[in-house]
Amino acid sequence: MAAEIIYPLSGKRVWVAGHRGMVGSALVRRLQREPCEIITVGRERVDLTRQDQVEAWMAEAKPQAVFVPAAKVGGILANDTWPAQFLYENLMIEANIIHTAHRVDVEKLLFLGSSCIYPKFAPQPIPEEALLTGPLEPTNEWYAVAKIAGIKLCQAYRRENGRDFISAMPTNLYGPGDNFDLETSHVLPALIRKAHEAKARGERDLEIWGSGTPRREFLHVDDCADALVHLMQVYSGEGHINVGSGTDVTITELARLVMAVVGLDGELRHDLSKPDGTPRKLMSGDRLAALGWKPRIGLEEGVRAVYDWVKPSLSS
Repeated sequence: MAAEIIYPLSGKRVWVAGHRGMVGSALVRRLQREPCEIITVGRERVDLTRQDQVEAWMAEAKPQAVFVPAAKVGGILANDTWPAQFLYENLMIEANIIHTAHRVDVEKLLFLGSSCIYPKFAPQPIPEEALLTGPLEPTNEWYAVAKIAGIKLCQAYRRENGRDFISAMPTNLYGPGDNFDLETSHVLPALIRKAHEAKARGERDLEIWGSGTPRREFLHVDDCADALVHLMQVYSGEGHINVGSGTDVTITELARLVMAVVGLDGELRHDLSKPDGTPRKLMSGDRLAALGWKPRIGLEEGVRAVYDWVKPSLSS
């Protein structure tokens, strides 16, 4: 059953903060199908960590609806290596945008968090109520703390000022515009690049971090963008909403899928000196499903599309 549209985007000035990132660019693509005016600004003009710059630009641009996918992001290695950067920059970005959205009277704002906000040993699938019920995964707690603060900031402005600020928590995302740098990338783009380079060197095997037993959920970024636009139009509540695919795979299964897509016909080896991270991370999608949304892009279809997209740049 389709949910009622309570905030139509027709005729609205919609700002996508972080429009050059993977999620931001997917949101721009998705919003092009809506009868709204998309507004963006690059970091060469506005540094989102600077309150004065954010306030001046938003006062001039006058957005009516705001999506906030802007963030400093990275995988386990990046989070573990630069904890101060991940905590400070993400706190500043979200605080500046959310506070200024209140000051300039933005009608609606959607803040984008991350599934790493949940406790390391949360119940599976993870319900939204699991937030703040246990210790975080140590390898990305800096990023998680910042994202939790963003959720709470939206809730605080809603309670204190009646602002229609909502939050969505996406699962592990992948797609065009992803980061394929082995030092800072997440698991799926890292596996694609490692498999591609192994094949280019004439190798048949692929090495992955850890035991391969942790289970992860993946969602194509275009599905995520569609869900976020849907939430902007149909949801208005204090509680955050999970955005995921509803299914998960082991890292070993994921690696074998990537090997099949890339055409690497060999053995999978495990570097047991590297960390596994959270044992399982599958989010409950019940609330989002009840709002009338479900994903459309399967994992194999999505991985093939991403490899087709990135292969020319990896081969150059």
